[in-house]
Amino acid sequence: MFGTLLKMAVSLNEENTVQYHLRVGDERLHLNPVIGQKLTLTHTGKILCSNCGKRTKKSYSQGHCFVCTQKLASCDLCIMKPETCHFDQGTCREPDWAKTHCFVPHYVYLSNTSGLKVGITRHSQIPTRWIDQGATQGLPIFKVSTRQLSGLIEVELAKLVNDKTHWQAMLKGNAEDQNLSARANELIPQIEGRLHELCMENGDYEIERLNENIQPIHFPVTEFPTKVKSHNFDKTPEVSGTLIGIKGQYLIFDTGVINIRKFTSYEVEVSVDTPEQKPESEQLSLV
Repeated sequence: MFGTLLKMAVSLNEENTVQYHLRVGDERLHLNPVIGQKLTLTHTGKILCSNCGKRTKKSYSQGHCFVCTQKLASCDLCIMKPETCHFDQGTCREPDWAKTHCFVPHYVYLSNTSGLKVGITRHSQIPTRWIDQGATQGLPIFKVSTRQLSGLIEVELAKLVNDKTHWQAMLKGNAEDQNLSARANELIPQIEGRLHELCMENGDYEIERLNENIQPIHFPVTEFPTKVKSHNFDKTPEVSGTLIGIKGQYLIFDTGVINIRKFTSYEVEVSVDTPEQKPESEQLSLV
């Protein structure tokens, strides 16, 4: 396989185990059957902007050239901090894009990554968002009408629980299961005053309290590393080793880990050493 890297495609099967596909250009490689085999990714030295396709010396905002980061709404600061949305001020970079990405239902959720975490995501990104962050459990607790509103609620909850994942701890093992429903019941009364203010400002039907089931998520990992060593294409162009697991957007090798999302738009060549004696049903599958 040869082409530019994209974030791994993910889905859950009936057993709630994540199925991973490595996306390289227009090709996809089902990675779950590759676990236990030698996988090599070699960076050619080229980085091609995921928006305009031009070559760039450095990747910004996960795969963009600098020029595109300055003009795309998806690269604006308010994407990382939705509570700072400036659409009403008339300064949105792409108002039409915002209408389809920011003024659509969003969820505020609790997840279990390296521990309890609060976050937000679009209605179309559950459970993808939880998988990408390496969460073993996820629970939506509010459904709201806009991205900014979800961000404002997240800010309040982040005063009580983490809003970031400790990625090294996440890669060393699975956090102990938590009763996310019970934790939500403990946390929400503590922000009721602010929720009331937001309802008054945005309308009673803008914030909906949910009563959903906890989503369990299982990752295909045969062995967790005791010490996390990161591979970096900018320092070492070839990443190779036995693939022992995948969690979040990280490939876990016996030689270290690499964050595929971080290296979006890097041009790479991918190869797998498949043992000849392996049964045909367990061979590498391209889909």
